[in-house]
Amino acid sequence: MKVLIIEDESRAARQLQTMLKKCSIEYTLLSIIDSVEDAILWFQNHLPPDLVFLDIQLADGLSFEIFQNVQVDAPIIFTTAFDQYAIQAFQVNSVDYLLKPIQQESLSTAIRKYEKTNQSTGLSPDILKELLSSMQAKTQRTSILVKQGSGMIQLRVAELLYIYSEDGITFGVTDKKRYMIDETLDLMYQSLDPSEFYKINRGQVVSRNSVIKIEPYFNHRVKLSIINAKEQEFVVSRQKTTDFKTWMNS
Repeated sequence: MKVLIIEDESRAARQLQTMLKKCSIEYTLLSIIDSVEDAILWFQNHLPPDLVFLDIQLADGLSFEIFQNVQVDAPIIFTTAFDQYAIQAFQVNSVDYLLKPIQQESLSTAIRKYEKTNQSTGLSPDILKELLSSMQAKTQRTSILVKQGSGMIQLRVAELLYIYSEDGITFGVTDKKRYMIDETLDLMYQSLDPSEFYKINRGQVVSRNSVIKIEPYFNHRVKLSIINAKEQEFVVSRQKTTDFKTWMNS
């Protein structure tokens, strides 16, 4: 059995491998992937694995975004630390789901279910849209705390033109000023309205209203002209170019 693990926590990935060895199955680990972007690239360039273990929240977003960009013809066992996230949909549209911290017996049960059914996810566009909406709606916010001098102020999210990460520090930029945000770029992005903000690559998030112009760029990518972006270049990653254009046109 060829297994693919998509998990952004290295400790959780190692633990899953250890537990799989106790399930009395023969398997080959194809790869461990920690982001939506890398997962899309992997599926575009490899044959489908026999089974995928898929974390729901990855380093650069929700794993359901993978299905929006590439066809995944493989059975999936979801893993999640958030049992409030549309669990019934997981049960219907996947082999199983495992609630973190994963228990050995739960994993063994999921493996037996896979061996018995050996079915793919069957995630329809409607189900996918529902899952993404239900998860993102729970985290959207309209304001954030940003650093100013020795203190902090509240900034309206609608004022942000773009957000970026540099040397491990997250910054938010408005038409007047750059602010330091005391949280990671990925955590920040997961709390924003997906209809207004888009993560174009690993280190940059742009607002819909900040995009002035979209131009072709090499390697099938696009380059953006962004309001008030004087010292940065904004290039949409190749895996996200098509989806970004659809997002901008919606």
